[in-house]
Amino acid sequence: MLIALYGATVGKTSILQTDASTNQAICGITPGPDLDACYLRYHLISLRRELLSYRYGGAQPNISQQIVRNQKIAYPPLPEQKKIAHILSTVQRAIEEQERIIQTATELKKALMHKLFTEGLRNEPQKQTEIGLVPESWETPTVESVCIIKASAMSYKQLEDATNLPNGIRVIGIKVSDMNITGNEIKFRSANLERLLPEKEAIKRTVPDNSIVFPKRGAAIATNKKRLTTGLTVLDPNLIAVIPTKAVNHRYLFHWFNTFDLKKITDPGPTPQLNKKDIAPLKFPMPTVEEQEVIAAAIDAAEGKSTLHARKRDQFQDLFRTLLHELMTAKTRVDKIKMEK
Repeated sequence: MLIALYGATVGKTSILQTDASTNQAICGITPGPDLDACYLRYHLISLRRELLSYRYGGAQPNISQQIVRNQKIAYPPLPEQKKIAHILSTVQRAIEEQERIIQTATELKKALMHKLFTEGLRNEPQKQTEIGLVPESWETPTVESVCIIKASAMSYKQLEDATNLPNGIRVIGIKVSDMNITGNEIKFRSANLERLLPEKEAIKRTVPDNSIVFPKRGAAIATNKKRLTTGLTVLDPNLIAVIPTKAVNHRYLFHWFNTFDLKKITDPGPTPQLNKKDIAPLKFPMPTVEEQEVIAAAIDAAEGKSTLHARKRDQFQDLFRTLLHELMTAKTRVDKIKMEK
């Protein structure tokens, strides 16, 4: 039987190595009569970090078969192994189910956005424009004509060096890496840098809430990530903001930007660049503010479903990691765990 360290579907009988296409370590192992194959697989997963520390080689690192053979496995009786494997498999199936739901919800949201941005909500006849079909009553303004495109007047370093004032107003500093903080998938709900500044200075030198922020320099542009600010914000030099005026609902514009690939307007070169001159002439479909609000709410609802199941998936992943460690080290015995039917 082939047991895959990361759950790969292929294996090699003589050596444990990293598969270039899947980045998964794989190995052919035949479990003995006292070992359940599924339990052994999870045990190997629990040893992943330790095993990978023995890697050698260049582009395709290997781990010698002898290293795997020398691993000592402390295991419980076979019935308990089967129960442990069942528990971990159950959690893994729950993770996979959430992934399927997220994928379906994401596809539905994409289809909904295409329909709403080209057809609207009122069954109007459509007209052909340079950005494609839109309802007859809609406009197609440039981003620059209804938004302000800017960076913050205060640098990230200046905010870092600023002194907190007891009665100051909260300002956060944002770097590209802050886009990856859990909870910041749509809005900047948290940041690694916060200061309390004089209100007048803070308002003058920052980007306001409901601004759309994305990378403007380097490889981060290719991630195509956009985020909304939730308060007064200072941007590091690798970020730029689009600040909607009253003519545009910020959520509507944010959703439209999420249909747009930043790489299409990026200046090529050793260091990719995205500047105001690239964003300003972009045209987008714009109905009345009232219709924008309804469209944004519909997309928000679809997005909320994906976000909910992403959180559930993350919770199941945390549970799996905890159970894997606890059960494989015998810190928790299987008879102490109650599984819901």
